[in-house]
Amino acid sequence: MVEPADRPSTAGQRLGAPESFGVSTLEPGLRPPAQPPGRQVSIRVQMLDDTQEVFQISQRSPGKVLFDLVCVHLNLTEGDYFGLEYQDQRKMTVWLDLLKPTLKQIRRPKNTILRFVVKFFPPDHTQLMEELTRYLFALQIKRDLACGRLICNDTSAALMVSHIIQSEIGDFDETQSWQHLLHNKYLPDQDAIRDKITDCHRKHVGQTPAESDYQLLEIARRLEMYGVRLHPAKDREGTKLSLAVAHTGVLVFQGYTKINAFNWSKIRKLSFKRKRFLIKLRADPAQNAHHDTLEFAMASRDCCKVFWKICVEYHAFFRLFEEPKPKPKPILFTRGSSFRFSGRTQKQIIDYVKDSELKKVPFERKHSKILSSSGMSPQSSSFRSQVPKESAMSVQLADQPDAARLGHEAESNGSEAPPLVTASANGFQDIPAAPGSDPLQSRQIHHGTGSAPEQQLLNPGPSCRANKGSPASDDSPLGSPHVVVNGNGSVNGQGMGSTGVLGLGQSPEGRQLSPLTSPLLTEAGYVRNDDEDEARRKKFPTDKAYFIAKELLTTERTYLKDLQVITESFQSFVGKDEAFPDSVKNLISANYDPVHKFHQGFLKEVEQRLAQWEGRSNAHIKGDYQRIGDVLLKNIQGLRQLTIHLQKHSECLVELERACRSSRKVETLCRDFEQQRVCYLPFNIFLLRPLHRLLHYKLILERLCKHYPPTHDDFRDSRAALADISEMVLQLQGTMMKMENFQKLLELKKDLTGIDNLAIHGREFIRLGCLSKLSGKGLQQRMFFLFSDSLLYTNRGMTPSNQFKVHGQLPLYGMTIRESEEEWGVPHSFTLFGQRQSVVVAASCASEMERWVEDIRMAIDLAEQSLYTDLPSTGLSDNKLWEDSGAEQESEEELSGSRSSLERQGHRGNTTVHVCWHRNTSVSMVDFSVAVENQLSGNLLRKFKNSNGWQKLWVVFTNFSLFFYKSHQDDYPLASLPLLGYSVTVPSESENIHKDYVFKLHFKSHVYYFRSESEYTFERWMEVIRSATCSTSHSLPSTRKDLY
Repeated sequence: MVEPADRPSTAGQRLGAPESFGVSTLEPGLRPPAQPPGRQVSIRVQMLDDTQEVFQISQRSPGKVLFDLVCVHLNLTEGDYFGLEYQDQRKMTVWLDLLKPTLKQIRRPKNTILRFVVKFFPPDHTQLMEELTRYLFALQIKRDLACGRLICNDTSAALMVSHIIQSEIGDFDETQSWQHLLHNKYLPDQDAIRDKITDCHRKHVGQTPAESDYQLLEIARRLEMYGVRLHPAKDREGTKLSLAVAHTGVLVFQGYTKINAFNWSKIRKLSFKRKRFLIKLRADPAQNAHHDTLEFAMASRDCCKVFWKICVEYHAFFRLFEEPKPKPKPILFTRGSSFRFSGRTQKQIIDYVKDSELKKVPFERKHSKILSSSGMSPQSSSFRSQVPKESAMSVQLADQPDAARLGHEAESNGSEAPPLVTASANGFQDIPAAPGSDPLQSRQIHHGTGSAPEQQLLNPGPSCRANKGSPASDDSPLGSPHVVVNGNGSVNGQGMGSTGVLGLGQSPEGRQLSPLTSPLLTEAGYVRNDDEDEARRKKFPTDKAYFIAKELLTTERTYLKDLQVITESFQSFVGKDEAFPDSVKNLISANYDPVHKFHQGFLKEVEQRLAQWEGRSNAHIKGDYQRIGDVLLKNIQGLRQLTIHLQKHSECLVELERACRSSRKVETLCRDFEQQRVCYLPFNIFLLRPLHRLLHYKLILERLCKHYPPTHDDFRDSRAALADISEMVLQLQGTMMKMENFQKLLELKKDLTGIDNLAIHGREFIRLGCLSKLSGKGLQQRMFFLFSDSLLYTNRGMTPSNQFKVHGQLPLYGMTIRESEEEWGVPHSFTLFGQRQSVVVAASCASEMERWVEDIRMAIDLAEQSLYTDLPSTGLSDNKLWEDSGAEQESEEELSGSRSSLERQGHRGNTTVHVCWHRNTSVSMVDFSVAVENQLSGNLLRKFKNSNGWQKLWVVFTNFSLFFYKSHQDDYPLASLPLLGYSVTVPSESENIHKDYVFKLHFKSHVYYFRSESEYTFERWMEVIRSATCSTSHSLPSTRKDLY
C-alpha cells in the first residue's frame, strides 16, 4: 500500500495505525479489493495534516481502489465524508471519480498531487461517530480559515482559533501562546485580533484536544459559509452570483451573502446545457403555478458539469437511504450522463458504525504538543473525544449493548479528568474503585479517579472518572457491549467480551484487563470445582420454601444497603455543608433512621433462621426451624408501628426537591452526592425504597402461601403476615403512586432542557423512547416523551450535562393519529395531527409502533376527558409537589459559584433515557411500575461466550439493569449492565453449556451466561429479567392492578 522503504515514517504510522487494518468504505469484514494485474503506478496524496503519502495502484484500477487505500491507511471508518480532489489539465479543481480508472482521469500522475479533503459537510457534527473523523474535520476547518474560505466575524474567528491552539499546545500560557501565534498563521488577518484570541484561549483551561475539536466544529457548523464551495455564475440579467450546494439543497450567494436557497424537496430536476445551469422547481399547489425553471450562466460547460456532479452527489449522500443503482446500458443510443453517486450514503455510514464492532484505533495529533490519545485504548481515545458528546457515542452506544456505548461519551470539563469509560475484555461495565476517586461523577454508576491500571475497568460504574491519559482496555472498542451512561457524559461502557486472565496485566492476546478480572474475580483466580459445587448444593435444603426464604434474605441485604445510602452516606455527605437546610436533614433523619434500625434487626433474625434451616447453627433441630412465616409475621407487625414514618417519606421527597429549587448550592450538593459510587441510582429512587419494599414482602408471602398446603405448620403465620402487609400496601398505595410519578417527572427534568415546569400539577408520565421523525432532512432520530397532556420530542443536546433539548411540544387535546406507512413509504410510520402542526414518525418495529399508538390514543382520551372531569390528582393532597418555591433569592456571588460547580459535573449518561436512545427502544410508566416489583438479588455464576470458567458474583437487579458486586458486603457495584434491548433465553445444545439452571443474555453479538443454584432461583431470574427486556402491556400484574 505505502512503500515503507521510501518513506519510513508514514502518516498511518504517525497516527498509530497498523497498516494491515482498516475498513473505509468497504462492507463489514472485507479488505480493499484486489487490484487488476498490470504495471504499478505511484500516486501522491496530500493529507489534511499537510503530509504527503505515496500509494501504489495498478494502471487499470478505478478511483475507488486508491480512495480505499487512503482510508485503510488512516484506519478511517467514516471515509465516505471525504474525497480526493486534484487539478485537471484545464486547471479546474475536480473530484476523483471512484468508478472510472484513475489514470484515465489523471493523465500525468507523476506531476499531480491529489488532496484528501472533506467532501460532504453534515449539518450536525454529532453525526460523526469517531474522534478521528472529527479530528480530520477540524483540520479541514483550520485550513478553510487560513485560506480565507470560511468567512466569519472576528469574534467567531478568534474563538475558533483559540480552540485550535488549545488542541495544539494545551492550557493557556501567556509566553507560549504568544510565541505560537507568531509562528503559525491561522487567519489571513490574524495580527489584528491576536489579543482577542489569547483572551478566548485562557478560558479553555482543562479542555482536551477532543473537546477542542468538538467545540470548533460546533462553532463552525453555525456559520453561513460552513462547508460552502462557491462556483461563479451569473443570472439572466448578468448579475454576478455564486452557486453552492449543501445538505439542504442548492444555495445562491451574492458575494459572501446568501440570497436564496432551493431545498431538495422543491427541486424537480437539475441539468445543464452548454454554459447554462438549470434548476427546475416543483409547482406550488397554493399558487397554481407552472413549473419554474431558473437559469444561471457559468464560465463554461465544464464548470456546469463539475457543479452538476457535486449536486448529484450531495443529494444522494444526504437524501437517499442507499447507494443508487447504475442505470441499464441502452441498446442503441445514449442520452444524458451516466454519472451517479458511488459510495455509502450518510444513513448507511451511521447504520454501519452502529451495527459494527470495529476496533477503535488510537492515533496521534500531528500538531498537538500535549498528551495525545496514542497511549489509550482505541475505545478510550474515542471515548474521550466523544466526551463532547454525543455523536460518536451515540452510535456506539446504540450498538454496544451497554457499556461501550454509554462509555464513549465521557470527557472531562475543566481540570477534572473525564470519566473514562472503557469496555473491558470481560464485558461488564466496571466501576473503578480507585483511591482518591473523584466524587463528581456521573449519574448512575459513579467512580473515582484512580491509578492508571484501575482505570481500565470496564465501565466504571455509575460515573467513572479516569485520569487523562490513563490506559484503557484495548479490547473495549465502541462495539463492545454495554454502556451505562454516566455522569460526565460518560456512558458507562460495559463492554462484554471474553476474558480469562488474572490481575491488572494483560490477556494472552495482550489486551488490558478490567478490574473485574482481578485475582478475586477472574476464572483463573476464582475457578470453581463443579463437583464441589454439586456436593455443596446437595447439602442444602431443596424445599421451595427454603429458596423463597433465601430470596427474602438476599433482597433484604440489598434493601438495607440502600437504606444506608440515605441514613449514612447521604447524611454524612450533606452534613459537612452548612448550605443544606437543617429542617430537611432532620426530616429525612427522623423518618428513615427508625426504618433502617428496624430492618437491621429484621435482617439478623432472617439470617439466623436461614442458618438454622441450613443446619449451620448449633441450635438446629430438624423441622423446628424450617419455616419463615413466623419471622415475617412478627416483623411485619412491628413494621406497622412505623407506618407514620412511611407516610412521611413523600414529604421528605417534596421538601428535598423544594430545597433544591430554592438554592442552587443545595441542588449542586445533591447532584454531587449522586456522583458518589454508593449512589448507583438516582437518589430519589432510594427515598422510594421503603414503600417498594412493602410490595416485595407481599409478593414473597403470596408465593409462600401458594406453595404451602393449608395443613403446613407455617401456613397460618404466612397467611396472617400476608393479610397484615396487604393492609399496609392498600393504606399506602396512594402515596406510593404519587411519589413514583413525581419522582419520574423530577428525573426527566434533569434529562431535558428547553422546557420549564415539567413537574406540574395533574401531569402524568406515560412513555418515553426513540422514534424517527420525518423532516426535510429525511428520518431523524428523536427522543419522544409522552405525558397525559402533551407529547415532547427532543434531540441529544450539545450541553455539558448531555441533556436532551426539546424541539417541539404537541398538545394532546384535539390530536388525531393515523397509520401512514403506505402514504410515506416508511415502515412502521404513523402521523400525528395536532391543532397547529402535524408530525410523521416511524418506530423501529411493528411492536414498538403498536405500543406507541396505543399509549398516545390513551393519552389523547385522558386529555379530552380532563376538560369535563377532574383528573385524579397525581400530586399530594396538599399539592406541595407542584408549588413553586418561595425561597429568598440568592446573591449573585452564590449563584455564580454554584453554576461553576454545576458546569464541572459529569454527564448524565447512565439514565434510562440515554439507554433508550442508544438502544432505540421505549419504556412506559407501566414498565417502571412492574420493574419496581421485580427487584432481585443473589449470587450468580457468570460466564462469557468464549471463556471456560465461571465467576461468582453478587448480582442486584433493579431499574432495568444488573449491578455486579464481588460480595453482598460491598458498598458499591463493580459494573452494571442495562438490560433494555437484551433477550433472555436458555442456551441451546450447540452452545455446549452442560450445566443446570443456566440462562443466556444476548444483545446483537454480545452473549453472557448466568448460572443459578436451583430451579426456583433460575425461574425467578428469568422472570424478573424478562420484565426488563420485554415491554409490558397495559394490563398490570394482579399485585398492582388496583393501584392504577
